Amino acid sequence: MSETDAVPQPEPKVLLLVDGSSYLYRAYHAMPDLRAVPGDPTSAATGAIRGMINMLQKLRRDIRADYAACVFDAPGKTFRDEVFPDYKATRSPMPDDLRAQIEPIHEVVRLLGWKVLNVPGVEADDVIGTLACMATQRGLVTVISSGDKDLSQLVNEHVTVIDTMNDRKRDMTGVEVEFGVPPRLMVDYQTLVGDSVDNVPGVDKVGPKTAVKLLKEFGSLDNLIERAHEVKGAVGENLRKALDWLPKGRHLLTVRTDCDLKDHIPGFPELEDIVIGGQDVEKLKEFYERFGFKGLVKQLEEHAVPPELLEEHAKAGRARPVPIQRGGYEEPDLSGLSQATTLHYETIFTWEQFETWLGRIEAAALVALDTETDSLDEMLARIVGLSFSTEPGLAAYIPLSHDYQGAPDQLPREEVLQRLKPWLENPDKHKLGQHVKYDRHVFANHGIEVRGYVHDTMLESYVLEVHKPHGLASLAERHLGRTGIDYETVAGKGASQIGFNQVPIDKAAEYSCEDSDQTLDVHLALWPKLENDRKLRFIYDLEMECSEVLFRIERNGVLIDAQALAQQGNELGNRIMQLEREAHELAGQPFNLGSPKQIGEVFFVKLGLPVVKKTASGAPSTDEEVLEKLAEDYPLPAKILEHRGLSKLKGTYTDKLPQMQHPRTGRVHTHYAQAVAVTGRLSSNDPNLQNIPVRTAEGRRIREAFVAPPGSRIASADYSQIELRIMAHISEDEALLRAFRENMDVHRATASEVFGVGLDQVSSEQRRYAKVINFGLIYGMSSFGLARNLGIETAAAKSYIDRYFQRYPGVKQYMDETRLSAKSKGYVETVFGRRLYLPEINSPNGPRRGSAERQAINAPMQGTAADLIKLAMVKVQQVLDAQQRRTKMIMQVHDELVFEVPEDEVEWLRVEIPRIMAGVAELRVPLLAEIGVGANWEEAH
Repeated sequence: MSETDAVPQPEPKVLLLVDGSSYLYRAYHAMPDLRAVPGDPTSAATGAIRGMINMLQKLRRDIRADYAACVFDAPGKTFRDEVFPDYKATRSPMPDDLRAQIEPIHEVVRLLGWKVLNVPGVEADDVIGTLACMATQRGLVTVISSGDKDLSQLVNEHVTVIDTMNDRKRDMTGVEVEFGVPPRLMVDYQTLVGDSVDNVPGVDKVGPKTAVKLLKEFGSLDNLIERAHEVKGAVGENLRKALDWLPKGRHLLTVRTDCDLKDHIPGFPELEDIVIGGQDVEKLKEFYERFGFKGLVKQLEEHAVPPELLEEHAKAGRARPVPIQRGGYEEPDLSGLSQATTLHYETIFTWEQFETWLGRIEAAALVALDTETDSLDEMLARIVGLSFSTEPGLAAYIPLSHDYQGAPDQLPREEVLQRLKPWLENPDKHKLGQHVKYDRHVFANHGIEVRGYVHDTMLESYVLEVHKPHGLASLAERHLGRTGIDYETVAGKGASQIGFNQVPIDKAAEYSCEDSDQTLDVHLALWPKLENDRKLRFIYDLEMECSEVLFRIERNGVLIDAQALAQQGNELGNRIMQLEREAHELAGQPFNLGSPKQIGEVFFVKLGLPVVKKTASGAPSTDEEVLEKLAEDYPLPAKILEHRGLSKLKGTYTDKLPQMQHPRTGRVHTHYAQAVAVTGRLSSNDPNLQNIPVRTAEGRRIREAFVAPPGSRIASADYSQIELRIMAHISEDEALLRAFRENMDVHRATASEVFGVGLDQVSSEQRRYAKVINFGLIYGMSSFGLARNLGIETAAAKSYIDRYFQRYPGVKQYMDETRLSAKSKGYVETVFGRRLYLPEINSPNGPRRGSAERQAINAPMQGTAADLIKLAMVKVQQVLDAQQRRTKMIMQVHDELVFEVPEDEVEWLRVEIPRIMAGVAELRVPLLAEIGVGANWEEAH
């Protein structure tokens, strides 16, 4: 069987093991002194119980498992106490108020659907080790949740330990990064260091660093014992004193993987008795009420399906199974009715149905809303139909303008929208959507300004899992295990695809209702992961606010001078033809300047130019990097580069922008993609206003065509050296901090440090070098890259970098620590807590891993810059609204905000906008925003 014919292998099943003893102590110390009867000092403490519930619920939301057990230490002695009577002798006894919570904790863990294990005579670690070993033998993946480093010795390619309290992942790489040795040597490492918590001595004066050094030198504890005579100094003397103890110490610290668990898990070593179960909702409610957990009672009640809906589900003619467990949303147990809920999707054709549903959405705490339209162009799209979902499994579709032959009568669109308008524009009626910015535009096209959008599942996913797809189909499959109807199924594909107004209403209703239903379900799965995480919640709230501001920026659009663009296009066309003639003359023959094959023949066959690099197929490459290298010595590659640049400028901007003017507004309206870049930066497209090449005079002239209407000006506000300022803040390097705090020219200051000259003696060439070094190191540039950029020898570049790090040691420390942290966690964070994932950070492929390491250094700065400009956008818009200013934001480009400002507000803007932008966050260095004003965008710089 060929590789392409291979049968896809199913994902391995997952065993989730919780170190319950570790959890309950953490819960006890982490939670306040809660009481079963609040305010009653004589009432039993409940903090550990509540903390345990919280941690287990979060864990179950975060990890989808097939088998699960929560393992506790049983009271009484174990074999370790017999081997070593002083084992754990220094531990304080369990506090009485914690001891009183043990039995209720066991009870609620069972009610939450977990198998509870506490095996007499066997420690929890040994039970976990045995289960993990059995799971590996049966092809399962095991995830152990614990803060105990002892369990790191169990880690292998099938077993991972996670520490949820410290957001730490101990896989094979994570263990080595954290402790300095691979998992297979963890027992040896612990034996040398000892375990003060369990009162197990190690080798006197041997700490973690010495233990790592010894194990790296000798390879294992056995080898070290055998060659102890070779170890010099006090370490060797202490090691030899401990030789008789070390075997016993290792025996005490080794987690067992061969315990007999038959009496506690029927059928062991099979694991069917610990299949993860559903919650016992009724008994949980009784338990929560008994211990005064009113919030948890309310949570259960909010997630319950109302009786009238159950009746509707039972009567529904078209039902589809939905799993009870939906990611983070715990469906009530409906086993008395069926093994799954049913879906009730309704199509609204009458005003009576409409009024029933209007009452339902008016009463609902949160409504998922979806539009079906006749265009993907958000400025032109008109509504074909609407769907709503108010409860999981319950949705309705209102067809409004399906106009195929034989389509049934539908409610009039404008009248339906007018009746819905009060609810749509009420900010207190909370709404949810998938990519709500698009739906805002669609409603705005009908004169409705929707308020009350409080959630967007696309943005929830973007904040939680930026490195994964954020489309609704992907989210539903990933978090709910639900697959749905795709657009091509209802509308066809390719040339035969029809508009949504031509889709039969029965198919359209099912498709749209499913979208609303899945959106609500996905939200219920994702929101608990965001709700109580302070940092991620901040980023999510920022993204939601930013979405609304971007909607307004897109709606505003920007005025362009089509005549100026046409004139520039003609000039570019003439220059392009001239370059083509000049290139033909240099080649001695005509050829297609857009054909890599013909360019290769001219370069390497006819002219004999040197081959810089080859393509994957072995042919000489003519890509841009090669052309730039050859252009240093030969005129023809330089002509082709200029020809390419001007052709792109003409095709993308001077010819295309006038065609993109909106027929109603006469303006160009770009689209800002908010959930694309992993750094949090926005992406502009149709047209892309962020990639206008401004390093050339021709590129800058494009910006001259972005103009203000009569009576207004264009203003540009730009953060100054923002990523360098963020580097100073993150690294806390004193020299870099001082340069910004004292308002120095930071590149001149760097040149002074690196070249060892006074500030007033720095030459323009030295400042240029320093600028390249400053920005290059932010992007993780190597000495080779710096050498190529500056046109110097690699050794000289390395010397500059070494001197830079000597002068700015905080920067070097930040880079080293960031690489290690990224390898351990798999992600880095911005200053504000945005997570930037690096899937290749531990790749065995060297170039990929190196690229990820460079990203790890730069991403926190790029991401923080993205957060800052978003904070600025939101704050500026709030001020504009509060003061009822007529100034409008019309573009966001990298670290720059562009405004259309009435002439009588120009002076206010010059003062206030830089002040607002500089004040959106307090870093260890001051933020600085600079502003320019002109008749067009280029003049404003």
